[in-house]
Amino acid sequence: MIKNLLFDFGDVFINLDKKAPEQALAKMGIRTIDEEMTTWHNTYEKGLITSDQLIENYLKKFPQLTALSFQQAWNSIILDFPQERLDWIIELAKSKKYRLLLLSNTNDLHIEQVIKNMGAVRYSQFQNCFERFYLSQQINLRKPDLEIYDFVLRKDDLLANETLFIDDTILNTAAASSMGIHTWHLEPGFEDVTQLFEVKKALF
Repeated sequence: MIKNLLFDFGDVFINLDKKAPEQALAKMGIRTIDEEMTTWHNTYEKGLITSDQLIENYLKKFPQLTALSFQQAWNSIILDFPQERLDWIIELAKSKKYRLLLLSNTNDLHIEQVIKNMGAVRYSQFQNCFERFYLSQQINLRKPDLEIYDFVLRKDDLLANETLFIDDTILNTAAASSMGIHTWHLEPGFEDVTQLFEVKKALF
C-alpha cells in the first residue's frame, strides 16, 4: 500500500526545455559539453561550488561569454508551471491521504529563475504542499546516486515498498527501483502528473 509520494520537480510539475541551454551556448560558439563542464554541473547541483564559481569557470574557459549571457543560457531551461498542476498538488496536500515529499536535482540559479517565472506566492504555495522539500544543492547529494534515495528513506523513516517515486528521467527511476521503491517514469508531453491515480491505480 502506497503511503508516501516522492516527486521530482522539473518536467513533472514545472515545464522544462532541456535542449535550450545547449542551443543557447551553441549560438555563442560553445557546441560541446565536455567532461570538465559536466563535472562542474554535477558539483554545482550538489551545492559543492557556488553560482559565482560556476560562472567564473565558464568565463575563464569561454572568454566570449559574459556573466549575463551565461546565466540567460543556463536558465533558458526553465519554463512555466501550469496552474492545473499547482491546483492538483494543493488539493492532494489538503486531503492528507499521503506523505508528500519532493526530491529535485537543482541549483541556485535555476531556483531563482523558477521563483521569477512562478512568482514568489505560487512558489511558496507549492513548497508548502510538501512535508519535505529536498533540493540536491542543499543536501549535497544528487540523483541517480543511490545515496540520495537512502538518505530520504532514512531521514523520513519511509519504507521503500510504501513509497512511490515520480520522475521524468529513467536513470533516476531505475536507481530508485533498484532499492525497492515503486516508480513512475513520467514521460513529459505524453503523460501528466495530474493523471497519477489513473496511471498507477494498481498501486492504490
